Amino acid sequence: MDHREPATTWSVVPLRPEHVPAAVEVHRHAFPGFFLSFLGPRFLREFYNSFLADAAGIGLVVEDDSGRVLGTVVGPLRPEGFFGRLVRRRWWALAAASLVSVLKRPSIAPRLLRALVYRGDPPPGPPRSLLSSVCVSPRAQGKGIGAALVRAWLHEARTRGSTGCYLTADADDNESTNRFYQGLGWTLESSFVTPQGRRMHRYVLDFHAPRKAA
Repeated sequence: MDHREPATTWSVVPLRPEHVPAAVEVHRHAFPGFFLSFLGPRFLREFYNSFLADAAGIGLVVEDDSGRVLGTVVGPLRPEGFFGRLVRRRWWALAAASLVSVLKRPSIAPRLLRALVYRGDPPPGPPRSLLSSVCVSPRAQGKGIGAALVRAWLHEARTRGSTGCYLTADADDNESTNRFYQGLGWTLESSFVTPQGRRMHRYVLDFHAPRKAA
């Protein structure tokens, strides 16, 4: 008798309000040592809700056949002004959400202020959409979920009129992530160092208009 569990199926669907709590938990488990995770679940809820509240937001999740969220991807179609609008609309909620973290570590206050107006360090050239974050639950990694999320986000951005996209990723001790994006067709455009001393790679992926028939 075969005692193996049946294969789990999953699908990519638009981010909805009921997904946000699970998206926050996936983010925290996928990125336990990162800055947004340190700011806590209340701040992350504001972050993910911003992609629902703003018309320029693009958010998608992967659900399994029982409705569990296994991964998320978010980013603004037009990053110019996106996070500024978030601060203007929800400054009081962001302040309350980050207060405990700032009290624990006051030195993060300048970095928090920079994060609130972050545009992803855009490359020169035409405006591009920003892939802000993609994360997959540790228990669901290795199933192609991350690649499916990125491809679906790119498709949505292109469908909504974007001519190209960009993202940033840590350059050091991050070989698998960099290979992941390169394998999906992203091009390393440049590298830079953040005010915190992190060396970052910036990738671009531009869409090309189909050739017109002769």
